[in-house]
Amino acid sequence: MKKIYIYIFTIVSILSTTACSDDYFDVNSSETQPTNTGLPPQYRIEGAIENTVATAQYRGVREVLGVVQYGSQNTAAYYSESWNTFLTTGSYFLWQNAYVYALPNTADLIYLGNEYNSPHFSAVGKILRAYILGMTTDQYGSIVLDDSYDPTETIELEPDFVSQEVVYERIFQLLDEAVNELDEESEIGLNDEDGDILYNGDLDQWKRFAYSIKARYLNHLTKKSSGEHAYDAQAVIEAAEKGFTSNQDNALIEYGGGEASNDNQPFSVSGYGSTRFDYFSEFFVELLKDPLNTNSEFVDPRLPVIVPEAVNGGYQGVRTGAGVDADEADNYSIGNGGFYTSPDSPTYMMTYSEVKFIEAEARFRSGDVAGAYTAYKTGVEADLEKLNIPAEEITNYLGRIDEVVGESELELSQIFVQKYIANMLNPETWVDFRRVDYSDEIYPGLQRPENVNVSIFPNDDDWLRAMMYEYNEEDRNYENMPNNDPYERLTTRVWWDIEE
Repeated sequence: MKKIYIYIFTIVSILSTTACSDDYFDVNSSETQPTNTGLPPQYRIEGAIENTVATAQYRGVREVLGVVQYGSQNTAAYYSESWNTFLTTGSYFLWQNAYVYALPNTADLIYLGNEYNSPHFSAVGKILRAYILGMTTDQYGSIVLDDSYDPTETIELEPDFVSQEVVYERIFQLLDEAVNELDEESEIGLNDEDGDILYNGDLDQWKRFAYSIKARYLNHLTKKSSGEHAYDAQAVIEAAEKGFTSNQDNALIEYGGGEASNDNQPFSVSGYGSTRFDYFSEFFVELLKDPLNTNSEFVDPRLPVIVPEAVNGGYQGVRTGAGVDADEADNYSIGNGGFYTSPDSPTYMMTYSEVKFIEAEARFRSGDVAGAYTAYKTGVEADLEKLNIPAEEITNYLGRIDEVVGESELELSQIFVQKYIANMLNPETWVDFRRVDYSDEIYPGLQRPENVNVSIFPNDDDWLRAMMYEYNEEDRNYENMPNNDPYERLTTRVWWDIEE
């Protein structure tokens, strides 16, 4: 996959959102990613996919690595781990990457699909747009929707914000429209210029991806009990059943591990995000040492595949927020070099295992414990296979689950823990943390990081609930945006996080 890129996009797109962050500009660009409606859609699909993953999703997970405690820094009280400094001043650029890079490309792809009588491209644009909008609203709450970049409209320099509830309605609308458009005739094939780097033009896989995303977002509504958006376990199950059917459907982009930094998995030693993932966290490593919470010597076979062994031997994570003394560094497992953090590791958008865990949760909440247990075990098996765990070890692990958990002892905790492990480096995990209120009953051993910013989070049960809007959006559009005071923003729950 080609990775030496040059960004080209209109000045209108820049003005519509935020200024760029210089460090990101230096490493991510693509000749396939211009905001230029003069190109036919087959030349734009690759860029739309790349921007969704390598710009928006990358930034969506970078600052929450410490929040969800996958990774830890070598510096104590690092801002994203201790919910401090940059987070409280709005120097966090998912907003920029979504509105300057990713969303404009989806808007153009939708427009070009219509212009060239090729609705399959419009469908892909809508699926990717739903994915980006969902990830963005889940971190901020209210966001810009119709006033974002549109190639057919004059740009709105002071865009209105809409509620998260309205954004969710649009997400479901986009996904439903996309599925219908994939059934239509298209004059240009998705992969005519090898641009469909997700599914090589396979329309059925794109449909399954749309349904999988729909299942994910329907499942976010577990705290809603009334109105149009009340949680509907059966609707979640139906969407999941139409979603991914095997690991062959996993949505991911691959890296070649070449000389260019943006041909490397961002969190690898040679990637552009490597400085944000110095070590694996203590919480994540300890969870893999006792994934079934039995206080036994049973260790997850994924541990040595995901986590590099420390120089001095063994697997030891760093307490999030605590940092590491230089003379003790060799005692801990570094953050790069494993399955997810090697130069040629892929970045996953969504996987079959996640879909099965979504189904398992919905079935459990609906009272179908037998169905939940089957989906749960299938999700575990799918993730083990994704990581190329030997068949014998997979059989032993599933047998151990039957011994320790079994259908009669299945609880939400087992489902969430396995989903947490399987969704490594996916910002979706932060949604799950908030949906269960950071419960240590759901996630055994979970604690707030060391050196938490106690001026904003003074109590032990105070947790980060949303992100600050970027400071340059506030400077330009403060009259329309919600309250961005860090004491308000960082502690206020988003819409789906409010219990009804």
